[in-house]
Parts: sequence; structure tokens; C-alpha cells
Amino acid sequence: MAPQTSTLTTAAQSCWTVAPGQAEIRDENLPPLSPGDVQVRTLHSGVSRGTEGLVFRGEVPASEAQRMRAPFQVGDFPGPVKYGYANVGVVEAGPTELLGRKVFCLYPHQTFFQVPAAAVVPLPLGVPAARAVLAANLETAINALWDAGPRLGERIAVVGGGTMGLLVAWLAAQLPGCEVQVIDTNAGRAEMAAALGAGFSLPEQARADADLVVHTSGQGAGLATSLRLAGFEATVLELSWYGQRAPSVPLGEAFHSQRLTLKSSQVGAVATPQRGRWSHRRRLELALSLLTDPVLDGLITHSALFRELPQVLARLATSDASDTLCHRIDYPVSNYPISI
Repeated sequence: MAPQTSTLTTAAQSCWTVAPGQAEIRDENLPPLSPGDVQVRTLHSGVSRGTEGLVFRGEVPASEAQRMRAPFQVGDFPGPVKYGYANVGVVEAGPTELLGRKVFCLYPHQTFFQVPAAAVVPLPLGVPAARAVLAANLETAINALWDAGPRLGERIAVVGGGTMGLLVAWLAAQLPGCEVQVIDTNAGRAEMAAALGAGFSLPEQARADADLVVHTSGQGAGLATSLRLAGFEATVLELSWYGQRAPSVPLGEAFHSQRLTLKSSQVGAVATPQRGRWSHRRRLELALSLLTDPVLDGLITHSALFRELPQVLARLATSDASDTLCHRIDYPVSNYPISI
């Protein structure tokens, strides 16, 4: 049976990292739509500063090249590679029940794309397309707390006040009785932490003796702070990914006497306690369902047009981007090729 369509486009544009530190917009030709597939017109995409920054700088270790592949990545590290996983668009061709629906997909930055219908997740009512770019990061934050297993009433420290850390703090602050403190070197994060229901501290003044510490800063100094803040027999959950860098970890101080647990978390696998019952899609659907809260709009601090994305990636890869949380990319209709 032929796919139902409202419009079918044969040309698209996408963003590629062609070499470390260099990205460009490329033209793409779309094939005829296969049965069971959808064609999506992108409205917004989100840039993950941490992971996409490592990809842009060419810092993905060769040992992790396969495990680090995004679901619809094209090309190989260090490049040329088309990479990304936070795409929100509208279905313009495909099964009737999806036509006109706004959807989220783990797809790179591209104006139009085609994927199996099962790869897109419709946005719930009350979730604006512009906010839905946070879904991939929120899914990671959900998985992190599943891995960490916080208990009611615990003191929770989140070291690193970027998008990921603030999302973890927002989720943790909703647990009854929990006291959540975000620790960051940027005092400007205090206002956003407060809006999300968490406290804030600079590293030097942070409250110690935490029951759980979640580290998201991506810096060795942040991991050292995390170990320092952990209480007796507490868990430090490492959510940062360092790529080729080898951070210095102070395991010769109180790590043994405090009987600390240092545990990793990564979104590629559903956390062990949920794995027998939860699929990746169910976890993503949960993340999208939680994005109805307008307070989360404060995490999207910057936006730019799709044609500016190569310059955005270059800026985000530098220290000048310390004021940026989530950077949204917008795809105005005027940027699209003519549909047929």
C-alpha cells in the first residue's frame, strides 16, 4: 500500500562534521518513501554541548566509535559524520494516523528526513515543539536517577549546573523530603536551580555529607568535588563522558575510608532496575510526558537558524559558551527547498 502524503519533498539539507573543528551544510537527495516510513519536516533540533562537542572536536576514542554511534548517524568518527539525536518535526508523509503530528526523533540536524514510523514518538498534548528538544537530555537524566536509586529524604548533590545537571536536579527535587543542591563554578546558575526547586552553591561552600552525588560537569575538578561532598558509604554517580581525556581522580584521599561507591551511568542501555520491563521507546515517551512544565523553557538559553549551525557548533566547542545551556536550532519554512 502506498504511503499517505500531504506533501513529499525530494531535497533536504543536513549538517555534517567534515573534520575535527569544521562543520558544513550539505545538500541531500531523499529517495522515494518506502512503505511503513514517514517523512518529517524538521521544526527544531537541539545541540548536546557535551557529546556533540566531543564529536565536533574529534575526541571520540577509537575504542568507542561503534558504541557512540547515534541511531541515524551517517559516516564515521572523526568525520565526515552526520551526528545528532534531538530532532522535533511534523510528519508530512506516511501512515494516515501520523500525518500532521508533531513528533520527536533521535535524528541528526536535517531539514527533512525519512525513518520507519516506529522511530518517531508523537508529542503529548501540552508539550510545545520548541521545548521538546530537551527530550533526549531528560531521558538521560531519568536513566541516571534509575541507576542512582535515590531514597526519600536524602541529601542529593548535583555537581555541574549544565542542562543535564539541572534536569537531574529538577527530577530529584520532586522526590518527597529530598534536599537537592546544584554545585557549579558559575554563580549565574543559581536562579535557574531555584526555579527548578533546588538549592545552589559554589564548590567551596557546598554542603558535604551528601547521601548521593551526581556528577555532570565533564571536568576532573568536578569529579574531585563530588568525591569530597559524598558522605559515608554514599554513591557518586558519574554521568559525564570525557571522550579521549583522562581526568585525574583523587582516590587516594577519603575514597576508601568513606567506603564510597563510584558508579557510571549512560543512556545507551536502560538502567538495570528497569531493564526487564522498560524499552527505550517507553523511556523516551516518559521523558516527553514530563516536558509539560513551562519552567523547563529556562533551560533553552540560546537559539539560531539552521543555516548558522556550523558556526554554533564552533562556538559551543570553546570556553566562550559557558553561558549556554541548551542551544536550540530553528528551521524556518523559508529555508526549505520547494516541495512537489
